[in-house]
Amino acid sequence: MSQQKVLTRVDGRVLYITINRPERHNAIDTETNFALAEAFDQFAADEELWLAVIRGAGEKAFCAGGDIQAMNAAAEGGEAYRVPATGYGGLTSRFDLNKPVIAAVNGLAMGGGFEIALAADIVVAAEQAVFGLPEPLIGVIAYAGGVHRLPRQIGHQRAMQLLLACDTINAAKALDWGLVNEVVPAADLDQAVARWVDKLLKAAPLALRATKQCVQQREFSTLEDAIKGQDTGAYPALETMRHSADILEGITAFAGKRAPVWRAS
Repeated sequence: MSQQKVLTRVDGRVLYITINRPERHNAIDTETNFALAEAFDQFAADEELWLAVIRGAGEKAFCAGGDIQAMNAAAEGGEAYRVPATGYGGLTSRFDLNKPVIAAVNGLAMGGGFEIALAADIVVAAEQAVFGLPEPLIGVIAYAGGVHRLPRQIGHQRAMQLLLACDTINAAKALDWGLVNEVVPAADLDQAVARWVDKLLKAAPLALRATKQCVQQREFSTLEDAIKGQDTGAYPALETMRHSADILEGITAFAGKRAPVWRAS
């Protein structure tokens, strides 16, 4: 392999993950899929890491989705195109990940690339970003969560415009539809992501994990069951937060008018 297809970098409490195939618009082949899964495995397992940021290398694409050349080679009898158990990019089926993930969408986010962004918690997009789920045009569906997450996030009609008509939308429309949190000029993307990182790191990490777990559970239960579950042990991350020293630290710091020092314990 002439280059690493996925790059990782740790900066303090943050794991930065970069899909590193700019010559292929960061399209995902089997090797890239499993390398991304390994990176998110590292993030999930390391208690010193509180937040992850995923982006694509270069200036044109976040991720163009599946590598069609690799899929075609598999169809012609070559090595099978495989997706890890944790989903596309190692993220779209990782339902037990309670730590926050930020997607920095620096360009094209198509197919599986869009689905990776849909699986993130915060999405910051460059102005030139384009989003779409064109899978039906090659005879398949957005099976990596797109057909399920998109209607939940933006409603039936808008979702069907992307899923059935295979329309693409720009960053401004994605912001208007609630698919991204912020749109900035490409030159300001790193700075914007850094602001979001700082925002999230100001909060207690265990509280963020408990919050994310509660939100995820709400998606698969009634509102009544979701709320009652807070008192019946349905959310392990919530129980961990309740018994943590960080709660006392947060109260003491607020009363003392100082910044809290979180320990995630």
